[in-house]
Amino acid sequence: MSADDVMALPLAFGGQRLDWRDLPRAVRERIETLAGARVTAEMSATSGFSPGFCAVLELTDGRAVFVKAVSSDQNPHSPQLARAEIRAASALPPQVLAPALRWWDDDGHWVLLGFDAVHGRSPELPWRADDLALVLSALDELARCTPVAGHGLPRIEEQLRDDFTGWRSVQEASPEQRELVATLVDEPGRWALEHLDDLVRWERDSLRVVAGDALVHGDLRADNVMIEEGHDRVWLIDWPHASVGAPWVDLAFMLPSVALQGGAGDPAWLFSRSEASRGVSPADLRAALTGLAGYFAWSAGQPAPPGIPNLRAFQAAQAGATLRWIRELT
Repeated sequence: MSADDVMALPLAFGGQRLDWRDLPRAVRERIETLAGARVTAEMSATSGFSPGFCAVLELTDGRAVFVKAVSSDQNPHSPQLARAEIRAASALPPQVLAPALRWWDDDGHWVLLGFDAVHGRSPELPWRADDLALVLSALDELARCTPVAGHGLPRIEEQLRDDFTGWRSVQEASPEQRELVATLVDEPGRWALEHLDDLVRWERDSLRVVAGDALVHGDLRADNVMIEEGHDRVWLIDWPHASVGAPWVDLAFMLPSVALQGGAGDPAWLFSRSEASRGVSPADLRAALTGLAGYFAWSAGQPAPPGIPNLRAFQAAQAGATLRWIRELT
């Protein structure tokens, strides 16, 4: 994938979504019972990777609720992620601007979640400087937060233990598989194969450097933030990957997607000027980014998961953007 191809990629990707009428009647009835009113209209979410049902529902009593409804029929991992998001909701401290989870239901097949509907917009893409400034300020605030006492969140080094092995997988793969990775990631992928021993060595340090005691969202991109206009507030949404780790991880892991989606500036410069980056050594940052890039690069060569046909192309592009930053750090 060339640089021109990356710029030609859609600026936002999404999973295959269900409409209200696509849900089984029994599921629709459960949602209306939980919401306490009948549904009169829906506004489907247009971004994000989660397959299934994701929409703001307007109710007969004038209220609105943001509802997620997923089952293994859409993707075998979706119910597990929904259950993780239920767990995360109870771990968020009050200073974190995240939509409140008002109700949920799990019958072992369908998992239903009902959140406060946030009235805002996604950042404009390519990124505008004012939107990005608001989001980066929100990440600085998040970096100062810890989960509430008694939370059940995993530690990030445990959560990422199986994911941050991508370059070791590439090293152990067949020549054909290594060539596939290089082809998908294009010029940065060629650089990666030439420096594979270095990447494997840095990757081995990645879990150590991302450890910490801060609240980590774990999946921040433009499609997981909303800007409330008129108040200049940034809401952080979709928390199934929440964990406990280093306070600078969300910033570092978000910036490659910002570079990919354009209009915002150099990731290294953006990282260095953020409060969350203070005290982070170039070696530690490089190790964390290497773990992330390896996860994206190796995943890009795997079959597309059910319900998310364009995820692999986005991961290949993310790998390339992350590798470009790693090259600067070397």
